[in-house]
Amino acid sequence: MHPDWLTPDWPAPPGVRALFTTRAGGTSAVPYDSMNLGDHVGDAPERVAANRALLGQSMGATPVFLQQVHGTAVLDIGPDTAHGQPADAATTSQRGVACTIMVADCLPVLFSTTDGAVIAAAHAGWRGLAGMQGKGILEATYECFKDLALMGRAQPAINTIAWLGPCIGPAAFEVGVEVRAAFVDGDQRAEDCFKPLASDKYLADLAGLARLRLQAMGITQIYGNDSSTPWCTVGNASRFFSHRRDAGIAGNGFHTTGRMAACIWRE
Repeated sequence: MHPDWLTPDWPAPPGVRALFTTRAGGTSAVPYDSMNLGDHVGDAPERVAANRALLGQSMGATPVFLQQVHGTAVLDIGPDTAHGQPADAATTSQRGVACTIMVADCLPVLFSTTDGAVIAAAHAGWRGLAGMQGKGILEATYECFKDLALMGRAQPAINTIAWLGPCIGPAAFEVGVEVRAAFVDGDQRAEDCFKPLASDKYLADLAGLARLRLQAMGITQIYGNDSSTPWCTVGNASRFFSHRRDAGIAGNGFHTTGRMAACIWRE
């Protein structure tokens, strides 16, 4: 793996591997330099294909790329799962296939049972994280994850660990009152994740909101993004792509930023 990529610092069980790519290590030209994995942002298709091949070779596993739509659909994947299916999370109990989430400001969340039997990855932008009536992408992922983990077992619960990857940080994520209401109306504890600005705007802590949701589901072993500056995609331009920071439109009509990937797989 490229030395600039992130390897999660968490107590993963034997046989469970994970990574988060950065801008480094790929073949794409400016402004997608260089490890762009998104095939929908205007980059040359052959460059994207080469970067995806490099990712698979580095992992020794097959990444399955989703068509992420900021929803709550979860896909149970296997080695034969086709790319591009509409979903915002993936889960599997099979070996050699990687649950893969692409991001450029949204929050990737990885899950594993402590015995390593089942893994999952979720794409948590604010819309997917908030969901409807308190059920968003993390709740939907954990429900499918638990169903798969408990299949054929007698125990009523599972032990789970989670890792939060880089995302837009609380000093950069300016939102309106509707975003705050989407979280605070259902959980007053979420107030602490919003810092008021002028003109009915707020700075939101996306990773903090995700931690609240995970804790509410009983997941207490949460690692990775602690909402500090090094995890912010916007503030670390040399390392991370950022849709909000690089929101200019290129001559080809696409946003001028690439996509990184959070991957988890069973060896």
